[in-house]
Amino acid sequence: MILGLDPGTRKCGYALLEKLGSAPLVLGIAPVAELSARVAALAAAHPVDIVALGRGTNSAHVASILTALGLPHALVDERETTLRARGRFFLDHPPRGWKRLVPRGMLLPDRPIDDYAALLIAERYLADDRAGR
Repeated sequence: MILGLDPGTRKCGYALLEKLGSAPLVLGIAPVAELSARVAALAAAHPVDIVALGRGTNSAHVASILTALGLPHALVDERETTLRARGRFFLDHPPRGWKRLVPRGMLLPDRPIDDYAALLIAERYLADDRAGR
């Protein structure tokens, strides 16, 4: 299992995947102050092999949390994950009513999508791992 994390200053998105192409087992967003407890609970409930950590804002602090928990982690390029996460969100939650007529690139999700960014980070790690990069 792989845990993807999209670290931010105040909150961190997380996604737990079994393998590339599988549906996420867990998606969520946690305040950074509660991240250690949330990741520890996920690791206790699921055998996390590695954490794919987005190499962006606050990644050094989150990496220190993972090290303290004894979880192996790898830094992953998170370029364009926010934009791609918006598209992925709307695939899972298609617009309804008049919003169906608005181009998806102009729509904004009705909630934070850090969990979808974490999903993309985990998938990027798995795709790079499969390609041998």
